[in-house]
Formats: sequence, C-alpha cells, structure tokens
Amino acid sequence: MSKKQKKHDHKQRKKHSKSKTRWWTALKLFLIVFFSAIILGLAAGGAVFVYYAKDAPKLDLNQLESMPSPKVYSTDEKLVATLGSEQRNLVQTDNIPVMLVNAVTSIEDHRFFNTRGIDPIRIAGAFVNNVKGGSLNGGSTLDMQLIKLSFFSTEKSDQTLSVKIQEAWMALKLDQKWTKEQIFTAYVNKVNMANGYYGMGTAAEAYYGKSLTDLSIAQLALLAGMPQAPSTYNPYTNPTAAKYRRDLVINAMYRYDKITASERKTALATPIDDGLQPLQPSATIPSYADNFLKQAIAQAKTLAGDDILTKGVKIYTTLDTNAQQNLYNIVNTNDSVAFPDDNLQVASTVINVQTGAVVAEIGGRKQPTDVTFGLNQAVQTDRDWGSTMKPIVDYGPAFENNVYTSTNDIVTDAATTYPDGTALKNWDSNYMGAMTVKNALALSRNIPAVKTLINVGLDKSSKFVNGLGINLGNMQYSNAISSYATVPTDEKDTGNKYGASAEKMAAAYAAFSSGGIYTKPYYVTKVVFPDGRTVEYKPERSRAMEASTAYIMTDILQSVLTLPLSQSVGSYAAVPGLPAAGKTGTSNYTDDELAQIKEKYGALSGMISPDENFVGYTPQYSMSVWTGYSNRMTPIYGTSTQIATKVFSAMMSKFYPDPSSVTPWTMPDDVAQQGTALVKTDASGTSESASSSN
Repeated sequence: MSKKQKKHDHKQRKKHSKSKTRWWTALKLFLIVFFSAIILGLAAGGAVFVYYAKDAPKLDLNQLESMPSPKVYSTDEKLVATLGSEQRNLVQTDNIPVMLVNAVTSIEDHRFFNTRGIDPIRIAGAFVNNVKGGSLNGGSTLDMQLIKLSFFSTEKSDQTLSVKIQEAWMALKLDQKWTKEQIFTAYVNKVNMANGYYGMGTAAEAYYGKSLTDLSIAQLALLAGMPQAPSTYNPYTNPTAAKYRRDLVINAMYRYDKITASERKTALATPIDDGLQPLQPSATIPSYADNFLKQAIAQAKTLAGDDILTKGVKIYTTLDTNAQQNLYNIVNTNDSVAFPDDNLQVASTVINVQTGAVVAEIGGRKQPTDVTFGLNQAVQTDRDWGSTMKPIVDYGPAFENNVYTSTNDIVTDAATTYPDGTALKNWDSNYMGAMTVKNALALSRNIPAVKTLINVGLDKSSKFVNGLGINLGNMQYSNAISSYATVPTDEKDTGNKYGASAEKMAAAYAAFSSGGIYTKPYYVTKVVFPDGRTVEYKPERSRAMEASTAYIMTDILQSVLTLPLSQSVGSYAAVPGLPAAGKTGTSNYTDDELAQIKEKYGALSGMISPDENFVGYTPQYSMSVWTGYSNRMTPIYGTSTQIATKVFSAMMSKFYPDPSSVTPWTMPDDVAQQGTALVKTDASGTSESASSSN
C-alpha cells in the first residue's frame, strides 16, 4: 500500500471514528432524555396518584356488603311485603355457579383471579382507547367496579381521573383484606339488574323464577352482561340490545375457553326471552294492607331503631292476611255493604282479644293505589266517637266504683242541665223517665249517661278511661257522650295523644271481652336482623277493671244488638247465633252547622250527623268502625247511618262461618243472676249494696 493510500485510509478511519463518537453521544443523550422523561413521568404520575389517592374515602368493608331488602311477614310468617326501592336477595358464595363466574370474568375482567386489585395491562389498553376516543372509560377490574358501586356512582360526574385513581387505590387495599371469592360474591350481590332488582340472585328469581344454579349458559350470560348498562340491556324493554350484550358475553366465554364450541352455538341460538317470567313489581306494598303496614313499620322503628329499613331486617307482624283482605274487600266494594258513593269513608281496626294484637286495619275507602303509606284515619283522633264513649266514660267506671251494682239499678231520663247550667237533651229531644241502667245504655239515652258521669266523678272516670289507653285531657262532663278531648293549655303539638281513634276504641272494648285486661294495641312481634340478632316486642298488659265490671258491661252491650230496628241500628251488627256485644255512636252538629246543612241539602229527615260509629266484640275479636266524610259538613243520613254496623256484621260473618261453634263469655264468681238482672256480689255470693241515680 502506498504512503498516499495509507494517509487516505487513516483520514477515513479518523473521520468514521468521529462519526461513531457523535452517534454514540447522541444515543446516550437520547437515552438519558428518554429515561429521564420516563422517570419524571412516573414521578409526576406517582405524585398525581398520591395527590388524588390521599382523598379517597375510608375503606369501610361493611359498605361493600349489600343488605337484603327489608321484608314484612304476617302472623303466620308468610311474606307480605318487600320494602324500599331496591329489592335484593343475597346469595352466598357456595350458591354462585362456576359458569356465572366464567361469564362475568370473561366480559368484565378475565384476569380477575391473577391480579391484585388493578390490572396494569387493562389500564394501559384502556388508556390508549381513551386517548383515541376522548373518554375516561374501561380498565376497571371487578375490584374497582365493586368499589365504584359502594363508594362512588356510575354518574358522569364520577368518571374523572381523580375518582379512577381513588378506585384503584381502594381496590389495592381491598385485595389485601378480602379473598377473590369474597370480592366476587359482594359484586354479584351489589349490581343493579334493572326493574328495581339488585343482585344477580334477585334477578334470577325475579326474571326466571329459579336460583342462579338452575340457569342455562344463555341465561347466566344475560345476567352477567346487564350491570354495564342495566336499562339498556333490560330484556323486557330492550330485547335486541339485551341479546347483543348477551352474545358478547357468550363469545367472550368461548374466546377464553370457558365453554365449548357446541355450548357456544346452543347459547347463541337461545331466544333472549327464553324462560323469562312476566315482570312483577320489584317493591311490593300490597294496597289491601297499606294502612296496617304503615303502623307496623312505625312500631318496628320504635322497637329496633329508625334505621332498620337500611339494615335489611325481617319484620314479623300480627297481620292476619285473610282478615285484612276481607276487611279491605268489605269497605272497597258493594258486595257486602251498599255504600252511597265513593266518598264516604270508613276507618276500622280489628284486634285479637286474647293477645291484644291488631290483626287488620283500614284507614279509608277507595284510597289511591299509587300512594304508599298515606293518611290512616284509623289512628287519627280528629273525629267524634259519640255514644261509643258511654261504656268507657260513664257506665264502666260506675260499675267499677260501685255507683251501680245491678243492671236493674234505676236512673231517670228527665229534663236537666250540665253542672254549668248548659241545657242537656237526648238525640230525639224526648224523655223516657225512670229506666234501668241496662236500658239507658242500650237505648243510648244522653241524660242518664251524663248523670252517671256526674255521680262517678271526673277524676274516677278519667282514671278508668286512661286505663283503657285513652286520654281525654282535662275531662269535661260533655265527654259522657263525646270523645273530643280538652287539651291542656301548655301543650300545643299533641299529635294523636288525646282523644279516641278506631285503634284506641277497639283496644278499649277488647278489655271488656278479655275479662278486664287491657293490652296496648301492637302490630309487630319481632324484628330480626341479617346477623340473626332479634328484638322482640313484649305486649304491655294491665288490669283495667274487675272481671265483674267487664262481664256486666258485656251483658248490657249484648242487648244493643237485639233491640228492635225502630229503637236502634245496633241490631244491624248482629250475626245470628254469634255471641257479640257493642255500642253505636253518633256525633252531633251544632245548631249553626245544621242551618248551613239545611241551606245546602234542604230538609233531611231522621238522624243527621258527621260521624256514625260502631264498636263491638266477640269472645275472640274486638272491632271498631268509624264512618263519615272527609269534609265533616257532608252529612250522614238515611240508610247510611246503618253502614258502620253492617261493616261489623259483614266482618264477623267472615270470621265465623259457623257462629254456633263460638263459646260465650263465662260469668265470673263475683257476678250473680238475680231474676232479669246481673248483680255484683262479694266472693261469698252476697250482693253488694245497690245504688240509683235520679
């Protein structure tokens, strides 16, 4: 090689070496910048993650677990109602079929069992898709979805970077505390399945009438696909979209080798409505028991806490569903009783005499079916029970305090006044002179009733009435024939504390039937929490009167049902052969009110009143019936005055298809039959001194 050639080669090598050095320098600079950018990006990302994650809600595991819907049961422990807007029945891990696990994980998170709360691969893929599409969706593991359903929402306002980071952070923590089986079970029980149903087990029962373990691959695939957009993939309202989503799930299951080609073909060929039952309302509050359930839930809250409806409790009530349905039918149809119009209202409570429990209750007629837990007139004290007060304000206290000792004691029905000089008159403005106590009460004479109260005294009467669960406030002599209470001046918002209601009257009269034992009316026997904790109600019982007083009052009140129709409408309450007792009650208009009614309706013959009532009982049941119009200036008159008694009779006929089988009340030892009279005696059978009132 020539010297010149060597010199050329040296220059070339030197030139190449410089070029190589420059390339390597550039590469090193690129790598430094690249990795620096990655490090800075990671640092920035980490800073952003930490910044948002620190504000994540506290991971309360209790909040992840769903509560079953509160349920209400009848006295025979049959399901009556499901409460709340969400109907949810929980399934246990052992009752979740493997095929459902395969369906859900295939479409939602196929690496679920191999990740630790988050899936970096899915997140990266979702990031690329989101950059292209401009939305922040996808990438959520089942862990993150459970977190979202429990602590956030599916609203657009919660589809933000900060929320996604918080979901991921909480999912990482969750995966350290729960097993995958626990997480999956909680997810299955939590998800919205449309139509008011929550949880896949609930949907299986509602849509197919089966448990999850009995569903086909196609049916499981449908359920697995619904949570992404429950309304969109609702098979009842959007069958085409539901099939599209279901088929995506089936194909995903095949793609991840969870089903065979043959199973895939069969599932895809299955009609979307295969096995679907007619859709039922998700929250069932039966109209026929609405008024009863309102009171039962109120008592359950008092018994076990105001928050019970969020605890998934089971409420066991005293409801007799047959009795409740019968009472509802009687007052809402004309099959048993002829009502003049749809506006006449009825409120009624039926109580089991032996237990003191409310078994049926109606708070109104023709109530709108789209209103839940509306006004229940059966517990309101704003209407007057009239002469039904006489047994508990006048005559019951009189026999209890030995003002009267015989049903043949004499009282005079003659012109008189209240102690303050106010004129006192009977409903017919006539007088019947001297008469027995039994006839005075049976014929509902006002003057003898007031005279009886005067002889008893307001204090003793008030004590007796209070013992029957009724508070008339500062009792007045007018309470001899009226339930209107005089509220103490220092009390303003009293609710229904004072006065009488259908509920209170049925309970008060039940004490006559039970030999003098009063039981505070109740609707609930126990509340059971999901963990098995049980809170039981213990009935409040007390002796309100001697057994002799109860029996004598029952004897007198039985005669009300045997009077001729010309003397009383009480006989309309009778059921042939049935031992029963009771009292009619009519409230009054003032003279000014009567003038207004006459001006509006013209001359109306016979009894005209705002309230017509009947309270009666048998050895097993006590029942009160109020009738009237919501606007008390709409009068009851003519045959409408018979409706309260006829409702009682119709209900008792349902209770007793064979009235002859009912055993009458047993006379206590301290009561004796003397001729036509019943007389209180001492233990030896000696009559106590009788009294009379003039």
